[in-house]
Order: sequence, then C-alpha cells, then structure tokens
Amino acid sequence: MKRVIAIVDRTAFASLKLLVALNVLFFLSFLVIALLAAGKARAETPVCAGADMLSALQKNDPAAYRKIETEAAATPNGKGVLWKLEKAGERPSFLFGTMHMTDPRVTTLPPAAQKAFDAADTVVIETTEVLDKQKMMAAFLKEPELMMFTDSTTLSSLLSPDDAAAVNKALDARGIPPASVAKMKPWMLSTMVALPPCELARQAGGTPVLDIKLAEDAKASGKAVDGLETVADQLRAMASLPLAFHMKGLVDTLKLGDRVNDVNETMIVLYQRGDTGMLWPLFRAVLPGDEDDSASYAAFEEIMITSRNRVMVDHARPILARGNVFIAVGALHLPGAEGLVEDFRKAGYTVTAVD
Repeated sequence: MKRVIAIVDRTAFASLKLLVALNVLFFLSFLVIALLAAGKARAETPVCAGADMLSALQKNDPAAYRKIETEAAATPNGKGVLWKLEKAGERPSFLFGTMHMTDPRVTTLPPAAQKAFDAADTVVIETTEVLDKQKMMAAFLKEPELMMFTDSTTLSSLLSPDDAAAVNKALDARGIPPASVAKMKPWMLSTMVALPPCELARQAGGTPVLDIKLAEDAKASGKAVDGLETVADQLRAMASLPLAFHMKGLVDTLKLGDRVNDVNETMIVLYQRGDTGMLWPLFRAVLPGDEDDSASYAAFEEIMITSRNRVMVDHARPILARGNVFIAVGALHLPGAEGLVEDFRKAGYTVTAVD
C-alpha cells in the first residue's frame, strides 16, 4: 500500500471523496455561480488538464487495482449508466445516471441513451427549480441559513490562520473575491475549490451541466419536464451533517491544489466506463481513514444518497405511470443494494441494464 500512496497520495483520494459528495447535488456549483454573478470575470476559460489516477494505480500496483475491481464487481448494479424500467400496464421507461458537469465527454450522451432520450415523452431530473434562477433564489431567501451563517460566525473564524490563507489563495485563483464568501457555509465554498477552474468558468459562461442540458433540450423539443425533489430539501439534508465533516472536507480539498484536475479526470474516466460501483471501493481500499472518517461518510451516504433514493422512487412512480419517461439523476444513486436500480425493482419494476 505504501507504493500506492507514493503514486496517488492520500490527499488526492480524500478530495476525490469530496468531489463525489458534491457531485451528488448537481445544483451546488450552479447555485454558487448564481450567487457570485458579480465576481471577477475571466478573459478566457482555463484549459482543463489532468491525469487519470486510476490508470497510474493499475500500472504501478496491479494487486491493489485488482482488489478494487473485485469489490466493485460485487457491488449490485455497479456497471452501467442506462437502465430500462418495465412494469405491466405501463409503457417502458429509462433510468439514466448523469455526472453533474459540463465536460463535452459527459454532456455527449452514449448512443443508446440518446435514442431513449429522443423517443421519450417526459424527461425527469432531480429538481426543476434550477431551471428558473429567480424562483430558486426566492426559495432560498426564505431559509438563508441553509447557505449562509446568519449569526456572527464567519468561515475564517472556523479555520486556522494557515487554512484561512489557503482558502483565500484558492478563491483568488478562481477569480472569486474572498470577502464575497466570508459568510458562506462550507459546503457552498467547497464547491468552488473541489471543481477545476475550467469547470466553474464554463458554468459561469453559461455552459449547462448535463442535467440542465437534458431538461433544456427536452423543453425545446416539446417534451414534458418534471423533477423529483426540491433544492431546499437537498440543502436541508446537507446542512444536517456535522459542520466538522464539511470543514474537514474543505481543508482536505484545499491541500490538493492543482491536482484537482487529476481528481476530475479520474471521475470522468470512471463515468465513461460506466463503473459506478467502483467509486466507494476505491475510497475504502486506498484511503481507509480513521473510524470517525468512516462513520462520517457512512452518515453522508445514508442521508444524501440512500434516503433520497427512496424519496425519488416514491415521486417517480406516478410519473412513470404515464409511460415512456426518461429519468436522469446522478449516477451515484444507481448502484448498490439500496441504490435506485434495486429500489425500483422493490417497487415492482423489471430493471435491466442497456448496453
């Protein structure tokens, strides 16, 4: 394992955990862009560059890589991003796992998924509230504590001087005035530093993440568009996790520096391969963490993925009854014994992977 850590350091994988966590809520970076619309504009979008850390692991420590592959293979429904949903009396529908990013490799659908999307009558994303910035911001004004510290607390008051300086440096590198985020909750700020500058710049320039692109394309072609959750519900869930968990994730990510590009590239490669079941085994094998760390991420998985999966299925069932629906949600919701694929089976659907 020492060889593994020499190639892919622990900080990188700690940050990969946070990037995955943030990717569970696709509206976060979208919301940050809306909040910081008055921030410094970039003359041009930075070039995205990064190396696939998993390839390095496979080359330099094949035993560790095989261990991860074995555990991933044992994850129920851990391979594939497109699934067909069938139930007696209903026209077939599809479940598609997304990655909440603007990278062209992500926003270009695989042929089978594009075919299912084009033929669908209804397209469903996690929440449609992100399609109307004014309505979304109005909703947040009713519960500002979900995004900002409303008492005397500031982010810097929760950080050591060195960590506060690292935060400011990372924000400056992304064209974000530190003073503009002094009262922002750590999960909001983490979004700014966990994604590469090129990704945030594309979003700031108006390039939609995959989920929003699908919804906009659906509307343009006359399809019905529905959502499964509200943004406020998602943020309440995030806010229910310990503040220390969020602060640790923020600091770990800041230590990554420019290697955030490698983290991003690794995520995209796994997504393109459809290896949704490999992410958590990768974390456990390369970065076991201490007991508190494991407990924190177990709580995160329960609150932000498993519990939301059950809500999504409940809300999806009456929509699916219409037939010919294309549901697009974050790919991390699909695999596992308590993932969406299995939850839909429990709800009476025949669910099969589409190659």
